[in-house]
Amino acid sequence: MVETVAVARGALILMRLVTFGLTLGITLISFQAYRKKQSEKLQSAFIGFAFISMGVAITNVITQLGAGATETSSLQFIFLQMTETIPFIIGFTMLYLSLYR
Repeated sequence: MVETVAVARGALILMRLVTFGLTLGITLISFQAYRKKQSEKLQSAFIGFAFISMGVAITNVITQLGAGATETSSLQFIFLQMTETIPFIIGFTMLYLSLYR
């Protein structure tokens, strides 16, 4: 049973790294597009993807911290989850603006 948990945890870490890599790739592509054609839409899209990448990174770190902590209070855990949600809110707002400008 312990080996299964270790393999599952390793697979989860690998999947999270792939997700983070994909978000960084999208951010890089959107930055290159913005550099070629400097428009407000592409700038907003780039900023949005950058914040979404940041949100993915923060989520991964907070999840790892939460997995190792045994005595995390409910209030601390809620605060950490709120903190990880802020970059997603900003990122998706910027993507929304880039689509409807």
